[in-house]
Amino acid sequence: MDRRDEIIKYYRELERSAFMDLYKEYAHEDTPFPIGYGQTISQPSLVLEMTLLLDLKRGSRVLEIGTGSGYQTALLAKAVERVYTVERVEELYLRAKERLSAMEYTNIEFKLADSKLGWPKKGPFDRIMVTAAPATLPQPLLDQLAEGGKMVIPVGEGYGQDLLLVTKEEGGKINQRKVATVSFVPLRDS
Repeated sequence: MDRRDEIIKYYRELERSAFMDLYKEYAHEDTPFPIGYGQTISQPSLVLEMTLLLDLKRGSRVLEIGTGSGYQTALLAKAVERVYTVERVEELYLRAKERLSAMEYTNIEFKLADSKLGWPKKGPFDRIMVTAAPATLPQPLLDQLAEGGKMVIPVGEGYGQDLLLVTKEEGGKINQRKVATVSFVPLRDS
């Protein structure tokens, strides 16, 4: 089984309803749902697409910006050895931490903080997954992306944001490629 097929297998094994407190009966639908505090659980097909774009390796060090319900976090944790996830909403942070601990995920580190700042003390990261949209690419996240690293991030204001695949070459040169038009909640300060 190649790596892509392995990640698709992990995705299919994840029971989305386990990450939803509301609308559980609709968990199988390919649509986002509110999880409270102005945040959403992303549509499953987009979660998979974004995860595949990261081109994860088993040993990748992954930073996730926006823990939310923990759904994306769980998929990342199945695919790599270590995930560092940052959430700014305390109630979501606590709920996701409790949920993922109860599911016996032991390779996730959680932080309650301003998500735009990332987690500098744990970086650099091979991969960064951003699940909320800043108006522009946050420099602190670019700084924490390792050379040879990849970041998937929605960028823009309002509806119709650009989903970007950002890569950092040896020497620090940043490249970005638009891969889709998406609609994410804004990445806010704490």
